[in-house]
Amino acid sequence: MTDKLSDQNSKKFITELKQRLRLVNRSSNSSIDNRLKLILHVGTPKTGTTSVQVYLDKKQRKLRLQGILYPTRFHNPNAPRHQWFERNLVSSNFESLLENFVDILNHVEEHTHTILLSSEGIYNHWWDFPEESKALLLELNNLFDVEVWAWFREPLVFAESFYKQCLRNPQVGHISCYGRDLSFAEMLADPWFSQHLDYIGFVNECDELFGKDSVSVFDCQTDTVKTVINLLGLTTPHDNPTPRKNNCMTSVTAELYRVINRLPLAAKEKEKLVPFVNELDSALMLYSDRENNSLIDNESRDKIIKMTSEGMLGIQKRFVV
Repeated sequence: MTDKLSDQNSKKFITELKQRLRLVNRSSNSSIDNRLKLILHVGTPKTGTTSVQVYLDKKQRKLRLQGILYPTRFHNPNAPRHQWFERNLVSSNFESLLENFVDILNHVEEHTHTILLSSEGIYNHWWDFPEESKALLLELNNLFDVEVWAWFREPLVFAESFYKQCLRNPQVGHISCYGRDLSFAEMLADPWFSQHLDYIGFVNECDELFGKDSVSVFDCQTDTVKTVINLLGLTTPHDNPTPRKNNCMTSVTAELYRVINRLPLAAKEKEKLVPFVNELDSALMLYSDRENNSLIDNESRDKIIKMTSEGMLGIQKRFVV
């Protein structure tokens, strides 16, 4: 991993962001050493990320009063997550990344001490970030006090869920397992897919970029929303958020997506089919308890356990109680 910026656009990003932060520090009477905290909320899908994002979006005013800024820079107002962060890093679009950060800093008030960004795509696309983007993250840590809050699912459960998501996604040129007719074993053999099971590798790389113990890992078996509420000091007698339930695709629907993926469909054509498949999946969900058929074959199951067991011990040591 490179530790120096080489691209002029990334250098420009850091230079201009540094200047903007100086203006923020001047207006808030704080020193450059008193850096804003930047929290990145990440995790594997179905660990309560959407519930957290919806809750934080609704509580923006309360958060601001406590010095915490949950930015409103959303590409989709119905999904209050900060997907622009990982998308700009994947595409090395540092001009757009700077535009988003400048807008965020324009909303920093005198008592603001923390900026919180949330997107499960930060983990999902971590291995898609080019070296220049990783080097930029290293520089970003010199401007902000970066913390990573991570939630990971049990590897076997996540692997099957991730497999189904890859079947549902449209084909993307640089991701060979999206939108393909592949069995679980075939997809597990894809390096892009299997590296997403390397939780400890992600944690260790974040430690390299942001400093030792910069990552806090939380148990996804607990209520994620309540955990975040407690971490941010938002708990009140009347705070009782309703968790959103994400239904997992049935194995029958997963097989149907494999059939659909054999067709020469453009992304927009497949997108038109998704609502119909979702409707069918909802109907099949009534019978899902009778199904109980895992898409992971025994050989793949043993392979996942072998490749993740040591790393999971390291992850469990990082759990925040």
